[in-house]
Amino acid sequence: MDLNVGGGLIGLIVLALSIYAIINIVQSGSSTGAKVLWVLFILIVPVIGLIVWFIAGPKGNKATA
Repeated sequence: MDLNVGGGLIGLIVLALSIYAIINIVQSGSSTGAKVLWVLFILIVPVIGLIVWFIAGPKGNKATA
């Protein structure tokens, strides 16, 4: 029995969510240092980083350009 059937799909979902989070982080009005730390956190520990970012990340303060 192949146990890796959904592994590719789960990985693709995590990748898409990571890209979405990084785009939102870069567009936020936070300081450059905070942006770098959030992006590194999401890249180093993707699943945990996404969960923590979703709970504690900046809310709705997009930069207006």
